[in-house]
Amino acid sequence: MKTIKSISIIFLFMLAMLVKTSTANAQINVGLAITVRDAPPPLPVYDQPVCPEDGYLWTPGYWAYSNDAGDYYWVPGQWVRPPQYGYLWTPCYWGYSGGYYGYHSGYWGHSIGYYGGVNYGYGYGGSGYYGGRWSGNHFQYNTAAMNVNVNIVHNTYVDRSQVTVQSSANRSSYNGPGGVRAVPTANERMAMRENHIQPTAIQTSHQQVASKNPSQRASVNKGHPSMAAVNHSGKNGSTQGQQHASRQHQDGQQNNKQQAGQQRQQTGQQNNNQQQAGQQKQQAAQQDNKQQQAGQQYNKQLQTDQQNNKQQQAGQQKNKQQQAHKQQAHKNQAHKPHPQNKKKQEVNK
Repeated sequence: MKTIKSISIIFLFMLAMLVKTSTANAQINVGLAITVRDAPPPLPVYDQPVCPEDGYLWTPGYWAYSNDAGDYYWVPGQWVRPPQYGYLWTPCYWGYSGGYYGYHSGYWGHSIGYYGGVNYGYGYGGSGYYGGRWSGNHFQYNTAAMNVNVNIVHNTYVDRSQVTVQSSANRSSYNGPGGVRAVPTANERMAMRENHIQPTAIQTSHQQVASKNPSQRASVNKGHPSMAAVNHSGKNGSTQGQQHASRQHQDGQQNNKQQAGQQRQQTGQQNNNQQQAGQQKQQAAQQDNKQQQAGQQYNKQLQTDQQNNKQQQAGQQKNKQQQAHKQQAHKNQAHKPHPQNKKKQEVNK
C-alpha cells in the first residue's frame, strides 16, 4: 500500500459542515492523523467478553495503521476504566477526503461525539451510545447491549429500543464512498467542542501491543483477526488472556456453569413447586375428609334428632290418648245414676 507518512495536526479530514474550532480543540478532536490511500477492511464480527467488574466501560475494536509494516492491523476491543467518573468513550473512525483515508482518534468526554457513523455494535450503533449511562459515580449497564454478568455487576437496566446488530450489510469501518455516509448531528457537534481526554496509557499500550503482533495484520488474517476482543488490559498494558478463541472458551465454560446452575435452580424450583402442589393436594384431601366427616356427623345428628322427634311425638300422642280415656271415663261416671236416688225411686213406686 502506498502511504503518505504524515503525523501532524490537521483539519483536512474535518467535514465541511463542521463548525470551525480552535487549534487546541482540533488537536483533541482529530488527534494525530495518519493518511492512507487504501480503505480499511470491514469490521470483523466478534463476541463481546463479559464485563470483568463494575466500573469498566467497553471500547470497541478498530483497524489502525502501521507505517512501518505498511498494513492495517486490528486493535482488539476491550473493557477499560475511564479516566474520570462521568466520562464516556467516543470511538475512533476513518474518514475519506481528498483521495485519502484519514484516521480520527477516539477520546473521552462527558458526551458522545461523532465517530463517522460506523456501527461498532455493543452500544455504538453509528450515532450516540446506548450501552449504558452514568448515575452519579456509578455506571449503569444496558444488558440488552452489553455482556454483563448480573451476579457480579448489579447496576443494570434493559432498553432494547436502540439496539442494533452487526451484520454483513453494516460492517463498514470508514466514512466515505463505498462505506458509511453519515454527517454529525447537532449534539455530536456540541460534543466535539467540549473538553476531551485522550486515550489512557493502558489504551495506548494496548494498541502498541497489537501493532507488534503479525497475526493482527490485515494481510495476514485477511480481515479476520484471531484476537478480535479481550477482557481487559493490566496496569502495565499487557493483554490478560490469550487469543479471543481462548477467551470465548473460558466465557463459554463460565456460561455453561451459569446455565447449569440456573438449570439446577430451575429443577429445584420445579421440585419445590411439585412438593407444594402435593402438599396442596394433601391438604385439599384432608379438607375433603373433614368435610365428609362433618357431613356424616351432621347426618347422624339429623337422624338422632328425627328419632327424638318421633319418640317425642309418640309420647305426646300417648299422653293425648290417656287424657282422652280419662275424660271419657269421667263422662261415663257423670251419667251413671246415684244409688240413693235409685232407692228413692223404688220406694215411690
